[in-house]
Amino acid sequence: MKQYIKDIIAEFKRVQWPGWDNLQNDSIVVAIASVIIALIIYLMDQSFNSILGWFYSIF
Repeated sequence: MKQYIKDIIAEFKRVQWPGWDNLQNDSIVVAIASVIIALIIYLMDQSFNSILGWFYSIF
């Protein structure tokens, strides 16, 4: 178990963590992509709601 923990610590020291600028840019990209996907889902939901409302009004 001790060797396992030592290996984990050694691996964390070898990891190249992203810089602050890179982290900010990636976070902005994820936020924008999330908003775009949410808008697409919202528009699809509203479209299907309108189509089904029209369809149900026929019958």
